Amino acid sequence: MTDDVTRAAVLLKEHRASIDRLDAILVYTLGERFKHTKAVGQLKAEHDLPPSDPAREAHQIERLEDLARRADLDPDFAKKFLNFIIAEVIQHHHKHKEMGA
Repeated sequence: MTDDVTRAAVLLKEHRASIDRLDAILVYTLGERFKHTKAVGQLKAEHDLPPSDPAREAHQIERLEDLARRADLDPDFAKKFLNFIIAEVIQHHHKHKEMGA
């Protein structure tokens, strides 16, 4: 029994270490993504373009749902996640527009 518990503890530690590495990847990836969306927001503000692009957003949601299905991830979760990111980006774009780039 103790050997099983010990093996389970080792496996749990390995899974958690992987989760921690993946969380770091997610944070750095989001940081990189927001650097680009900030640049997009500045360009939009400089050229008086609307902060949001509903056609692109809809296409991105469809694309992400497809990627999620292929990655064995719940497409509804992927859609909610992307909608959250898009809302944050649009909010940043509005701020850029208000500030005049």
